[in-house]
Amino acid sequence: MAFPDDVLADEEELVLHLRPHWKAAVAPVLVLLLTLAGFILAWVMLPETEGGRIGLLMVATIMLWYAVRNGVTPLVAWRCTHYVLTDERILVQQGVLTRERRDLPLNRVNDHSLAQSLLDRILGSGTLTVDSIGEQSAKLAGVPAAQQVQTLLYELIERAPADDEDEEEEAVEEPAPRRRLFRN
Repeated sequence: MAFPDDVLADEEELVLHLRPHWKAAVAPVLVLLLTLAGFILAWVMLPETEGGRIGLLMVATIMLWYAVRNGVTPLVAWRCTHYVLTDERILVQQGVLTRERRDLPLNRVNDHSLAQSLLDRILGSGTLTVDSIGEQSAKLAGVPAAQQVQTLLYELIERAPADDEDEEEEAVEEPAPRRRLFRN
């Protein structure tokens, strides 16, 4: 599924649109291939009798259930997960039938960290955790080119206007209190 552009505000620019790393799709594809191989093996090996047909039907039912549960569902979930960076916020959208979207304004981000396993380092992916003001956080699992994304996120945060910038301009600076020196 493509990310809908109507989610963005009028003046908001899309900087980066990602899906989780392709490594998340490897296991579901292998499950689908193995279930297909299991079904073909059962079709070839079971006799062409009434009992063989019942056995094949049972194997097909089990294989279909297993393929949908462990192959198709994770594959569709991977395809429907979006990590979007704009010049104003971070959007994390996921879900197939029910959709969940989390928005984190860049000017409220306190910290962002990157965790990579050995396989993640080899493939260039990682888990990016973004913490913001108010105990909100977002975990972007399996981000491709994770180090470059973290650097880009840092640059976007530095360019994002702060919420209290306008208040600082309006505030009148009070002079510092004078120190009195006492001599005895």
